[in-house]
Amino acid sequence: MNPERGLRWGQYLEDLQAFAATPVPLESQGKLVRVAGLVLEATGVKVPVGSVCQIHMPSSSSNPRRGERPVNAEVVGFSGDRAYLMPTDEVQGLSSGAMVVPRPAALHGPVLGEERHPWRRDEDRGLHLPMGEGLLGRVVDSHGHPLDRRGPLENVRPEPMVRRPINAMDRDPVRTPLDTGVRSINAMLTVGRGQRLGLFAGTGVGKSVLLGMMARYTQADVIVVGLIGERGREVKEFIEDIIGEEGLARSVVVAAPADAPPLVRMQGATYATAIAEHFRDQGLHVLLLMDSLTRYAMAQREIALAIGEPPATKGYPPSCFAKLPQLVERSGNGLHGEGSITAFYTVLSEGDDQQDPIADAARGILDGHIVLSRELAEAGHYPAIDIERSISRVMTNVADKSHVEAARRFRQLLAKYNKARDLIQLGAYVPGHDHELDLAVRLHPEMLQLLQQDMHTPAALNQSITHLRAVVHEA
Repeated sequence: MNPERGLRWGQYLEDLQAFAATPVPLESQGKLVRVAGLVLEATGVKVPVGSVCQIHMPSSSSNPRRGERPVNAEVVGFSGDRAYLMPTDEVQGLSSGAMVVPRPAALHGPVLGEERHPWRRDEDRGLHLPMGEGLLGRVVDSHGHPLDRRGPLENVRPEPMVRRPINAMDRDPVRTPLDTGVRSINAMLTVGRGQRLGLFAGTGVGKSVLLGMMARYTQADVIVVGLIGERGREVKEFIEDIIGEEGLARSVVVAAPADAPPLVRMQGATYATAIAEHFRDQGLHVLLLMDSLTRYAMAQREIALAIGEPPATKGYPPSCFAKLPQLVERSGNGLHGEGSITAFYTVLSEGDDQQDPIADAARGILDGHIVLSRELAEAGHYPAIDIERSISRVMTNVADKSHVEAARRFRQLLAKYNKARDLIQLGAYVPGHDHELDLAVRLHPEMLQLLQQDMHTPAALNQSITHLRAVVHEA
């Protein structure tokens, strides 16, 4: 035998002998002692926050849940020797004394030919969900289970949901314009590849239709749609009526409707973001559409209040405002030369109040905001984008100087007209006294034509810019 090979075998046998004489950490198990609202309390569970556990009914129990699949839950906090868990399944039928078993952790020991290390348990007990090419064209829930009745997922493998964040200095800057297919956005709020924007709107002003237009017309390799906390009927409508078969072929839809437990809703947003990161790491350009960021914050509020965190602004605990940037910062450009995630997050403004705490926090962490106006929607102006209140913070980095100047001039004329609109409607406007106002009144029909668009008709980026320059050229 080769002496070097014999030495390696000798070291390996020594490691095995050491293992036989060394106690190996055993898996801990606990029991359920309290169910209070959304929170489960267990004793004897010694695992970190974020670990996944299963709750099994005792075999001797006469409870109807006996023999059914276990209830999955995640550790969200602890107090003393008690762990707080939040279920991701229905808890009906659970009783005191149920066994709480943490997710099995892999056992690592000595490996022949590799660096020697002692036997240890893997610390990663977090959630692992399916990732891979097999997700394209599929509709899944927050656990990665198919919802489209097209059979099990293929060509996927489980991967952790928690990833190491990218160093801010290693990210590629936003320098390339992205064609969204929406004329008013292309011309006035030009989006850059890797940008993160918010769609701020109340209920019923057309944000879902606008998301669908971008899903169909945006130049992206993969589209990831996260429907978080919305109405269940919207899932099928969004797929069949808005995305269509052609769009679904390059899309992944993650659905966590409003009736799902709060942890499942949060998990759906995390899963959709992780899928987008997976495809970005393969060098692809991803469009992430999440509806909505507000429902994600509301789910976190339910969890935080249930475990005793004190409320702050409008009942939102401080952890809600800490969770938002942790989710949003995962999107954006990857390392130099790799893929990107361009993300649109819808933000619900309760009562059309733009100073809502979540809306105000989202504006501070996003790279721009697109405000949808109820007044425009009621007037039949679609998409109902309020250009004066919307902004893209990277437009100056992705658009040439003449384009930026044309957009600025367009804004000036539109603001001039809107300021004098009441006078015009009352008949008090007299031409000849204000040259700028006269110009704004004359060009207003053409400006409206640029800002309005049928949902079934895309507008390319170059065409949108040409249209903008044609309108402003007359000024």
